[in-house]
Amino acid sequence: MVVARARLSPVTRRLPAVPVLALALVTLLSVLVASAPGPASAGPGDPPGAPGIGDPYFPLDGNGGIDVLSYDIHDRYTFGERRLSGWTALRLTATASVSSFDLDLLLPASRVEVDGRRTRFDQDHHELTIAAPLDLGQTVRVVVRYSGLPDVYSYAGESNWLAGRHEVVAMNQPHMAPWWFPSNDHPQDRARVRMSITVPKGKQVIGNGRQVGRTVRRGLATTTWQAAEPMVPYLAFFAAGSYEIARGRDDGRPWLVAVSKSLPTASQSEAMRLMRKTPQLLRWLESVIGDYPFAETGGLTTDLPVGFALENQTRPTYPFMGNGPGAVSTVVHELAHQWYGDSVSVEQWKDIWLNEGFATFFEHYFSETHGGQTAQHWLRSTYDGIGSDDGFWHHEVADPCPDHVDCVSSIFDGFVYQRGGLTLQALRNVIGDDDFFTLLQRWAADREGTTGNTDQLQALAEEISGQDLDGFFDAWLHSPTKPADTVANGLG
Repeated sequence: MVVARARLSPVTRRLPAVPVLALALVTLLSVLVASAPGPASAGPGDPPGAPGIGDPYFPLDGNGGIDVLSYDIHDRYTFGERRLSGWTALRLTATASVSSFDLDLLLPASRVEVDGRRTRFDQDHHELTIAAPLDLGQTVRVVVRYSGLPDVYSYAGESNWLAGRHEVVAMNQPHMAPWWFPSNDHPQDRARVRMSITVPKGKQVIGNGRQVGRTVRRGLATTTWQAAEPMVPYLAFFAAGSYEIARGRDDGRPWLVAVSKSLPTASQSEAMRLMRKTPQLLRWLESVIGDYPFAETGGLTTDLPVGFALENQTRPTYPFMGNGPGAVSTVVHELAHQWYGDSVSVEQWKDIWLNEGFATFFEHYFSETHGGQTAQHWLRSTYDGIGSDDGFWHHEVADPCPDHVDCVSSIFDGFVYQRGGLTLQALRNVIGDDDFFTLLQRWAADREGTTGNTDQLQALAEEISGQDLDGFFDAWLHSPTKPADTVANGLG
């Protein structure tokens, strides 16, 4: 330990001896008090925050030592260059004392400030390491500036930027945020999101929540969207292009839907008829699950060749699908995700069946309650129609990527969706309708705004039904074999 030495000024040196001695004693006492043990502070001796939050499927997803409270995103997108530039202000709290911390960002960063002070940083592809020590419980404002071409970057085998000459949509999972803003990119860390997106004034911008502002200056328009509730990073999205927009209120809740004007005129009309069904489909889901967990709702149909729909919080995005039963079923699927996936998020990505299985079940339950095939017929015909030697059964639904290799393709394989949904219908048979729908409602209500995992769902099912369901869950979710055709497995 180096003890500080007090320097006396020339005036002090001319003081009489006794006052000098008294001053020296006071100085010595101050040094002793300052050297006494006190609350620990972050410094060089503390470890850096981990580059990942601890998910074995994606070890670099999220970051250790921080909890993000809010994102204030300010991005500009240039269509001709396909360049995105901007800055994001994050408010975050340290969950440990760390010597540095990471954020997830693919675009090259040019400047980082922590509480207004320019701060050193290092960027290694996906990881932006910020050389700022944080004390446990300390809250800071971090501003990151960045610029680049999002479509040249990939991560975990994903090249996620979706853009054409006239339209761009930032949508994908399990990752999307690092292509357009720095984040703590894992479902365990949700935060409030506000985004201000600048594009040519002839374009419109759609985002999560509600539009709270639009300003035009020198040929550019900046549109601001804000969500009322926190969200996990991959569920944040924006779309920019030319859209037909419809809005209204249903049971007091505002809704807004949009359809790309790049679609042929007839397709635009068909897509808008589908999007306008969103409020009534949401009302039906509320009648089964309980109160919708967000303040706004809606949807967007893009002309871009996305090939899938995604449950962005409050406003799912869709490719053009027509307006038939299959399209309606897809909208039901994405709206069901607002409860199962958005409000209740996965604890780790191995729990993905809790998102996709629930949403798939609701597709078939909607059919059952609207004059179509019953969910029980779907269960029985699928079970009988796929032999035990088929690869469909050769996976563990509750751990679809056990070797932790190429997990993106594994967690979104069809067996996760279908077997996850079949599991729920089989569980419905085992515990009965009353307990089953109580389970669906309790899972959504009790865990609103948090995460969940398979063990927690089983525990809740056993609490509600009073049954030991170890054998059932082992057969359907933890075994890479076809469940036996028994009453105990919901099949007899």
